[in-house]
Amino acid sequence: MLIAGTAVVAVVAAGAAIALQGGGSGTQHPTGSALPTADVVRTDLADRTEVDGTLGYVHTYTVLAGGPGRLTWLPTVGTVIRRGQRVYGVDGHRVPLVYGAIPLWRALRSGISNGRDVLELERNLVALGYGSGLTVDHQFTYATKQAVKDWQDDLGVTQTGSIQLGDVVIQPGAIRVTSLNAVLGGQAAGSVLTATGTKRRVTVNVPAGEQEIAKQGAKVRISLPGGKTTTGHISSVGTVATAGATDSRSQTGEGTETATIPVSITLDKPSAAGRFDGAPVTVGFTSTLHKNVLAVPVNALLASPGGGYAVDVVESTGRVRSVPVRLGIFADDNVEVSGDLTAGMKVQVPRS
Repeated sequence: MLIAGTAVVAVVAAGAAIALQGGGSGTQHPTGSALPTADVVRTDLADRTEVDGTLGYVHTYTVLAGGPGRLTWLPTVGTVIRRGQRVYGVDGHRVPLVYGAIPLWRALRSGISNGRDVLELERNLVALGYGSGLTVDHQFTYATKQAVKDWQDDLGVTQTGSIQLGDVVIQPGAIRVTSLNAVLGGQAAGSVLTATGTKRRVTVNVPAGEQEIAKQGAKVRISLPGGKTTTGHISSVGTVATAGATDSRSQTGEGTETATIPVSITLDKPSAAGRFDGAPVTVGFTSTLHKNVLAVPVNALLASPGGGYAVDVVESTGRVRSVPVRLGIFADDNVEVSGDLTAGMKVQVPRS
């Protein structure tokens, strides 16, 4: 919803509620008005379009168990697991997390051919502190085997010097557990748990007809549950528009009116989201920015008898002068104005 639209309604209501005061520039009113005043200010105003969105986490992962045995330990929902930490337990042993993009598809041991999976293993060994004398490359060497045995010793498992399918969980980075798909005592096979990444993200479906408001890298304002606000920036804008699946008009070709573009937003201060795992939010996209303009509070506007609007300027002598103004954009509780005004002037503001 456009803030400008909301502000215009407020102006009309104000005009109906406040007694009309004069019409021409320089119209004089008696001194001694008891109404409060506000400054005419020179500032930047942004017209925003507000769209509902959802606060959550980036990416979704399914963790699969790949070896024999029974599950003897599972994490709790909400647990954050980082490199080297236990993802789940099998037959009393820890199955740790390692970072990588290639799923484990073969046993890693002495004598295997060179490969990127070996490179990933060696990078993790070094990151975990087991890289003494290890050259990080695509070759499984004697030094690689010794580093694996040192790690296995600390994990409390048999020191074979090789990594078998099911010995580790490979994900691109740290994960956050969102649901458990297995039970203690069950077979260590299939889906064990579902997780997300650890970075916060807001997802918004912007109407395709308004997609010009969403530009990658642009700043946005985010309204959180409880009345708090924070800021973020657009990290990605989708290129595929999707219409509402339940819109019956789609059969007649009119469903394009509901089409939306997915937009992802990164919070500038992730801690501002608090402990919410997920929550509805409202995102304010800046559709128009006017810099260095004069502005007054919206409720300072008075409807003129002949149409248009004016403000009552309080002069240093205390005399009140009605000044016609032309309106620009609305932002929050302020409105851009132009007319016989300068920054620093005082305008009357009716009591709420």
